[in-house]
Amino acid sequence: MSDDIDEQRTPPVRPLPQLTLANTGFWTGGADGLLRIARCEDCGAYTHPPLPRCRSCRGARMAMAPVSGRAVVAGFTVNHQQWLPGFPPPYVVAIVALEEDDGVRLTTNIVNCEPDEVRLGMAVRVTFEKAEDVYLPLFEPDPDRAGQLLALPSPREIGPGLRPPVSAERFEHRVALTGVGQSRVGRRLMVDPLELTVEACLAAVRDAGLELEDIDGLSTYPGRVGSPGMSEGGVPPLVEALQLRPTWINGAGDTPGQAGAIIAGMLAVASGLCRHVLCYRTVWESSHAELVRSGSWAAPGGRATGMLEERAPYGAMSAANWIAMQASHYFHRYGGDRTMLGRIAVAERAGAARNPEAVYRDPITIEDYLGARPISTPFGLYDCDVPVDGAVAVVVSAIETAADRPRPAVLVDAVGTQILERVSWDQDTLTHEPLTFGPAKHLWTRTDLGHDDVDVALLYDGFTFNVVSWLEGLGFCELGGAADFIADGSVIGLGGRLPINPHGGQLSAGRLHGFGFVREAMLQLRGEAGDRQVAGADVAVVTTGGGAPGSALLLRRG
Repeated sequence: MSDDIDEQRTPPVRPLPQLTLANTGFWTGGADGLLRIARCEDCGAYTHPPLPRCRSCRGARMAMAPVSGRAVVAGFTVNHQQWLPGFPPPYVVAIVALEEDDGVRLTTNIVNCEPDEVRLGMAVRVTFEKAEDVYLPLFEPDPDRAGQLLALPSPREIGPGLRPPVSAERFEHRVALTGVGQSRVGRRLMVDPLELTVEACLAAVRDAGLELEDIDGLSTYPGRVGSPGMSEGGVPPLVEALQLRPTWINGAGDTPGQAGAIIAGMLAVASGLCRHVLCYRTVWESSHAELVRSGSWAAPGGRATGMLEERAPYGAMSAANWIAMQASHYFHRYGGDRTMLGRIAVAERAGAARNPEAVYRDPITIEDYLGARPISTPFGLYDCDVPVDGAVAVVVSAIETAADRPRPAVLVDAVGTQILERVSWDQDTLTHEPLTFGPAKHLWTRTDLGHDDVDVALLYDGFTFNVVSWLEGLGFCELGGAADFIADGSVIGLGGRLPINPHGGQLSAGRLHGFGFVREAMLQLRGEAGDRQVAGADVAVVTTGGGAPGSALLLRRG
């Protein structure tokens, strides 16, 4: 690195990882300048992050072992958004694959070069930055391999391990979705999130023609855990607010996507434990962010833990950074450019213009999209969903009660829930959003319907690239074929071959975190979607999540 660059850059103030019994050997191993990775003493395979068993042979004899520190850039993003006060952009967040085993990757920063000099396939080497008791592995261009572009890790075949149904009888066919409700939705509503939950739940129960006394099960995501702004507090607050007496409850974050709470409710009903389960999801991110900005809500302190342990030290505080690295790998492998993503954003905004509930309804053009400020390359402003406050609730009922409900029931034809990839943002799938392939493939093993039967697709769109991942993972086009499938955007718009998120999705209607897609599917299948109604909508596919485990549902008109 030149002296000029040295003088221009002040080292960022990095959040440090919390040292644990599992990770100390990794985070402190660079004291002598050597990168150390967990290695199996039986088969020799490397595993990262450190685990008690080998990822290859499941052997127990794991030990931290030095490696060369040489790697290749397998995905990267130039971050332009300031997430942390002491970590100014722009900076490069990258996934690097190690020379010894390209299935072992680190999320890191590329340093000692300008951001626009970083390339996929760039040869890099480790360098350490000491902070307190931690030696953070960063990577810099390798002078011994300057100018070389190396091969990227090959995509792993996802199909092996796909499980067939264990029986011809499907639990999905024992249930129906009989009611749906939504609270007010908006930016910075500054309303108690539990009040939003109650609004949605009462609306859903009323929509199903039920009384609160009929509700014998409750299911929510992610329960009382999770980041501030992402939950109403779980099951207990709602039980208290409405004085309910459920037979069964669920409030878990480790589910197949956000709709995993609905799938859990289906299982409770199908087993005979419950008759009517009320499932709900509440977010209040917009108000929470305002409270933090105003100083009314103290920002959390301490060291980074959980999935942020390996990302926060590098300024990768948002899923925008994590998924952007997969998007960069996708474009490198399959070709194409941001225009493909822009067609999705423009089409969804056109849908939002027909949705009076959408947060953003003004039309945008592809020129608007390309001219918007960058967030984390290749993502710009219109690639990212909109944080809002709001709640959605769904009633899952026993199928034999469906005929007694006032509105047409929506039937569940199949669900897809299987995990076929490593549960990781960087250790497995690089070409698409991780953990979308498994649920997508699993869905089609549980139904006699096919792609041509689907009339409308509600695909999780935390970012435009999520839609590409689900579109290709579900098999509506081949891997790398989304650009040709989407073409000018008309095929995914109202009246097109496969309308996607006709309500505007999370990109324009607002991030209701998965449950909004289920609600839109129900409205479409009941013929209640107003100006955005897809003509003759009989079958809808819905996906939620990804990155963390995801899920897919195939719903049909009752």
